Amino acid sequence: MPRNPSTGVYSKPAGTTPSVGQVIDPVPWNALTTDLGNEITNSLPRDGSAPMVAPLKAASGTVSAPGVGFASTPQTGIYLKGGGLLGFAQNGVDITFDPSLVYAAKAGDYTALVSDNNAVHRFTAAAIVTLTAAATLGASWHYVVIADGGDVTIDPNGAETIDGAATLLVPNGYSVFIICSGATFFTNKVLTRLLAKAETTAVGSFIDGLLLSNNSGSPTTHVDFAAGSVRSGSTFVSNAASITKRINGTWAVGTGNGGLDAGAVAANATYFAYALRKTADGTFDVVLSTSATIGGVTTTLLTGYTIVKCIGVVLTDASSLIRPFIMYPRDFYQWVTPIREATNVAISTTSALMAITVPSGVKAEAKIRLMFSSGATTNSALIHDPAKGTLLAGGNDSGGNVGTIQVASGFAVGGGDVWTNTSRQIRYVAGASGSIWVWNDGFNFPCGRTV
Repeated sequence: MPRNPSTGVYSKPAGTTPSVGQVIDPVPWNALTTDLGNEITNSLPRDGSAPMVAPLKAASGTVSAPGVGFASTPQTGIYLKGGGLLGFAQNGVDITFDPSLVYAAKAGDYTALVSDNNAVHRFTAAAIVTLTAAATLGASWHYVVIADGGDVTIDPNGAETIDGAATLLVPNGYSVFIICSGATFFTNKVLTRLLAKAETTAVGSFIDGLLLSNNSGSPTTHVDFAAGSVRSGSTFVSNAASITKRINGTWAVGTGNGGLDAGAVAANATYFAYALRKTADGTFDVVLSTSATIGGVTTTLLTGYTIVKCIGVVLTDASSLIRPFIMYPRDFYQWVTPIREATNVAISTTSALMAITVPSGVKAEAKIRLMFSSGATTNSALIHDPAKGTLLAGGNDSGGNVGTIQVASGFAVGGGDVWTNTSRQIRYVAGASGSIWVWNDGFNFPCGRTV
């Protein structure tokens, strides 16, 4: 009979064990030689001259004695791990290989599992990725997250951390490689370096975009800030979409919410708009304050935010409503309706100050138009920056910006750009007594826009 296919043991046919003097029966002996020939044919040649014609069944083996090994290095080879998994031993040490990389697109929150080892997940919308406990995922578990449609927050299990923090934000357009140590999570730090580079490599101060405007739906209480970016020193923040803040409510994060750092909206007040950067994730917001400096902003409601830079200003009227304005590049604000600041106001050779509608607490360059009348046939009026001191009007002195009267009690018109003091005042004087009218078309309050 042939070799047992289950055990590999060969048993020779009956009647093939002769004794002395026995006449040999050719039938069993012919069967024996046929079996031997068949088994020799079915044996694998040691010289490798012929291949196997059926699966080779090796012993399961262990990591120190693999089922398929080498004569010169018996502890190196292939063995069968528990659970039917294939193991590779090298000098008695198990060698681990990555599973096949698996890509998948995700459109919402997701929990990363053990089976996601070596996975690449592309998130097409803002999402939170919750990591299964590090002990469950095990050492060497690794995972790639691509934010391609919204910011993605990585949130480890319980009190576990990633790069020492409770969470990690992957901004839209960035990716991160996450590794598990079996007890905590860390990254390859590429994302951290990229985000840090945006903070430190550029210096200076500028504003790109972020133009202010009255909100179309609620123009007297809401102000819109267009998309853009702002930098002050090494601190940078940007916003890809417009944001709206209310002037009649205290600050709360997000568009459409209150914008005041403290208190209630006041009449005839100046509110400076400051760009905010959230420390945790770098997101953008705006706070409105009557303070002309960052140091004077009330920060009680701004925990977790850095005040980056003043990006603009809005003014209220006597009814505590936002004055209608149009903002142009290079920080110029034009009043929708010119404001008449003075009507038939007496002017003489005695210099005087006049308050006009511009931001308070800072110097601004007002764009004004003038009308002047005087009983003198040769006269002019001069409107100027109070910082110049007390000037004299007239052709033999400091000149004027309203034309000379050629007919007694006639009118002359003129205008120009005049800087104010921090109390919103300009200074006016004439070569002789007369009356003056002043219109305010707008002002320039430089914050750092170059276009």
